[in-house]
Amino acid sequence: MEKKFTIDQKSLLSLLSSMQPICSKRTAIDATSSILFQVGHKELILKSTDLEISLQSSCSLIESSFGEPESFLVPGRRIFDVVKELQGPIYCSLTKQQLNLQSSSFSLSLNIKEAEEFPAFPERIENLMHLDANVLLSMLESVVFLIPQNNANPALNGLFLEIKDNSLFMTTTDGHSLAQICSFNTKYQGNKSWLLPRRAVYELKKILETSQDKNIFLGICSNQLVFSGELFNFFTKLLADQFPHYQTILDKSTFYPASIDRSMFLKTLKRSACLLSGQFVPTSFYFEDKLLKVAINNKEVGSLDEQISLTQALPLKVDIKFFAPYLLNGLQAFNNEQIQFYLKSSLSPIIFEHENDQNRITYLVMPVSPSIN
Repeated sequence: MEKKFTIDQKSLLSLLSSMQPICSKRTAIDATSSILFQVGHKELILKSTDLEISLQSSCSLIESSFGEPESFLVPGRRIFDVVKELQGPIYCSLTKQQLNLQSSSFSLSLNIKEAEEFPAFPERIENLMHLDANVLLSMLESVVFLIPQNNANPALNGLFLEIKDNSLFMTTTDGHSLAQICSFNTKYQGNKSWLLPRRAVYELKKILETSQDKNIFLGICSNQLVFSGELFNFFTKLLADQFPHYQTILDKSTFYPASIDRSMFLKTLKRSACLLSGQFVPTSFYFEDKLLKVAINNKEVGSLDEQISLTQALPLKVDIKFFAPYLLNGLQAFNNEQIQFYLKSSLSPIIFEHENDQNRITYLVMPVSPSIN
């Protein structure tokens, strides 16, 4: 009896699309360029891995003649290119060496391989806690921008995820700035931490942006971290490097608070950045009482002098220099009208912070040496 199944084109395309960044990466094993198909009586499960990150997703079949699940390998890029050109239901049939696809007047066959060639896939997930999917995505968006691509220090090329004191922390740094968000709505007894590779963080973010899941489970599987929805499991290996001890630098107990209008400050920073022309030219910030004076002088482009009123006065004078893009990068993650910040001296960082009942977001920027003009 010929084995057949029918699947909706949009459902299959969505699964194949999410797996393209994984099956397209070259590895030492040829089979990782293929996607593992597991066809059952009611469900299709797809698996893809590049030996560092792995994704398992599933969707319902319109109909299937498979009594027992059957597995085989299909070239990942090739079937994606085919399916994206189809519409409506896709009628599939399986022979020993080929997967045949039909849609209206279209008919095509793809060579398949034995499932045994596929690398061992992670199993036996231990769920630790569940997270609100929108909260998880929002947290990632608040800090992911600061992960370097190829920093000389491998520990900086990732996101540091911590669970402690019933709170979830995400921290990233490029060595010049540090971003952190903390969610207070975590229910987990105990302390744990993991360092996720940059690539895994961005792929997880893409999955969450298209997922319909309201809750995501965070779990572990051997030496991997797992994020699971109703129809997917996303696995990632972890970086073994030691993330920098950042707690001391975030201690603002000896700093002085002040605040500034976010919109006005961002506009000033953007005007300052316009004068850089790709050069590392610091901008001077002079804080005195309720006034901030901003100045930059780029001999090749021009100069700027501005004054902004502080909405909360700073009870000391501070003359400090920053590279304007470092400030801009983090402040665009804040959405409150007034930005609270903390200062101590021209040699100490500036710390921006906003806290509510749900979370706390912190952004720290190191100053530029006063000797650099």
